[in-house]
Amino acid sequence: MKKIFIIAMSCLLWSCGNESKVKKQPPKKVVEVPSFNEDSAYDFIAKQVAFGPRVPNSKGHEACGEYLINTLNRFCDTVIVQEADLTAFDGNVLASKNIIASFKPERAKRVMLCAHWDTRPFADQAETDKNTPIEGANDGGSGVAVLLEMARQFSIQKPDIGVDIILFDAEDYGQPDESEYPRMQHSYCLGSQHWAQNIHKPNYYAKYGILLDMVGGKEAVFTQEEYSVKFGPKTLKKVWNTAGNLGYGGQFSFQKTPGITDDHVYINYLAPGRVPTIDIIEHDSSTKNKFYKHWHTHDDKLEHIDRNTLKAVGQTVMHVVYNE
Repeated sequence: MKKIFIIAMSCLLWSCGNESKVKKQPPKKVVEVPSFNEDSAYDFIAKQVAFGPRVPNSKGHEACGEYLINTLNRFCDTVIVQEADLTAFDGNVLASKNIIASFKPERAKRVMLCAHWDTRPFADQAETDKNTPIEGANDGGSGVAVLLEMARQFSIQKPDIGVDIILFDAEDYGQPDESEYPRMQHSYCLGSQHWAQNIHKPNYYAKYGILLDMVGGKEAVFTQEEYSVKFGPKTLKKVWNTAGNLGYGGQFSFQKTPGITDDHVYINYLAPGRVPTIDIIEHDSSTKNKFYKHWHTHDDKLEHIDRNTLKAVGQTVMHVVYNE
């Protein structure tokens, strides 16, 4: 018994003597994250929709592009416009603009947030009137609006890291299934394809990227899409866990769903390792295509936008950025 007591005392003395050698972890910094304003985001959608369809080469597209550039210039430290003539599946040459806005462009540690700002030139999923352009309140408008509201918030309280906001053009001029033209591979996401092969800065790198697409639908659910799981599993986990912690677990489901051809695919494949990017995009298991129910139809209107969904997405991504 005495021997055991001596050993125990020796261990206690060793522990006390080495306590000072144990490196104490500093308490994690508590970051005050601003409140994402869903009404402001909704207003940013309304302003885009007011220009009409934002199809490349149209007057609405040109006017909306100038509005987006001017708005981001108000909020951001720098804005770069990457212009390119991109050839679509039907032979049309699209005068395109990728709009790249940055906070703290000098910072090495940075993240990238992106969306597409153009709209579909035809309503190929509609029952009638298939050959006229759509309003694109959700498909195009919502992702841009959430990023504009985030830019507004960042201008008031800048995150510690650098942030790049990229609005890709010519995403939605993809070839319809019923097209009479010869099939063109990779006909969607022309703007992000161009950016990934002509990145705006030499040796550009971001810790990760988050793409927002169709993030304003009523009762929308965002699942973990296959390419996001493959290229950005840590970011995906961080975003979805953050959403759950904020009370948005109903909108952010951990269900794994098939891959979607979207801008993040070309960022990941054409610029490998530069910006591992995930996609926050609505998944609707009740529809044939598993997308937002008004996808590529004339019902993709402002009246079907839900402020609660905008709030869930915007607040979640803001928390992720501010806590980097």
